[in-house]
Amino acid sequence: MNPVATSDAAFRGGACPTPEYTIAYTGNYTTSADANPRLCGKAWLAVVKARTMAESPLLDSLPPEQRLALAYAPQTSRALFLGMFALDAKLAGIVRGAREPMLAQLRLAWWRERLGPGGAATAPKGEPILAALAPLLGQDGGLAALVDGWEALLLADPLDAAAVAAFADGRSAAMAGLASFLRGAADEAQRAGRQWALADLASRIGSPQERAQVLEILTAEDWQRARLARDLRPLAVLHGLARRHRGARPLVAGPGSLLAAIRLGMTGF
Repeated sequence: MNPVATSDAAFRGGACPTPEYTIAYTGNYTTSADANPRLCGKAWLAVVKARTMAESPLLDSLPPEQRLALAYAPQTSRALFLGMFALDAKLAGIVRGAREPMLAQLRLAWWRERLGPGGAATAPKGEPILAALAPLLGQDGGLAALVDGWEALLLADPLDAAAVAAFADGRSAAMAGLASFLRGAADEAQRAGRQWALADLASRIGSPQERAQVLEILTAEDWQRARLARDLRPLAVLHGLARRHRGARPLVAGPGSLLAAIRLGMTGF
């Protein structure tokens, strides 16, 4: 996803980058106040890359819509959202690349154990996802529920309503747990997480029959705008993008989605 610019060539002649380009290039939002006229072109790119170097291994694993949403996370919740999104991407990769369901289940079980009480103590030292999620480990089962949701998709063949519900419940539980930790509205975060999960899943399914099943569940949802605290702004962005197309198209589909994400990121609605 790069609707704003396709390379850094436009800035090699000294032109300063726009905020939108910064998002497309790095997943970070840079305001005009951040743009130093002495740091344009190659120098600007070097600064941006240096700022994100520590996060780049996890950022690189995220799909475009999550990178975009993360750009609007305040410092108080950025690391937690980065860890949460990276965990979600890791679990998705396990399920997507599974050739032997049993082996994939073992990998999912490893993550479930690490995310539970005391699990981090047995994890490899310096594991970046667990490090980012350290304050949430062993809290209320929300992270383990996320693993359960992905496992339900792994084992469902064909996809059925129970697996769809389990997947949506997993993401919603993870978002509710994060909201509770940040002292936000857990109920609203749970609804927003569930609807983001359903819309995201519907837009990625290739089978018309399975997709129709997800859309039927999705249509029955209450799609009012979620009222979320500033700390939960990435979730507000994802939920707002999900409301736009409601599974009919990917969350990020063209320049209109980018403009909507910028509005959601800045205002929350």
